[in-house]
Amino acid sequence: MLTATSANGHVVKRPSEPDIGTMLANLGRGNEHMLLDRQEEDLEGDWYIQVLLHDNNTYQLEYRDGVPAEHYQTQTVSQEKVLAALTGWATGRAGRRDGFMWNNIGDMFTSAPSPGG
Repeated sequence: MLTATSANGHVVKRPSEPDIGTMLANLGRGNEHMLLDRQEEDLEGDWYIQVLLHDNNTYQLEYRDGVPAEHYQTQTVSQEKVLAALTGWATGRAGRRDGFMWNNIGDMFTSAPSPGG
């Protein structure tokens, strides 16, 4: 099941594209990020896409496809591109990653523990 959650605690189960667009448009102080999370019985790991609106009006997008090694990040100033990425991810639309320079940040989540720690 797909769930959308905003920083202020607003949750929408099975959000439509208009629901996602409204939540994105409502990002601002005190409600700087939102998460789309997919949980299904046959889907192992963490499957989500999230967006953070920075104070300088840039958007940071991240998505994870199951495992830490498949965690990517990008930034943009375009709310339209963010909406296309969010709704494309939610619906599994081909080309949802197009128009961005995605950086794999999986190593931030898979680093080996430090000796003695």
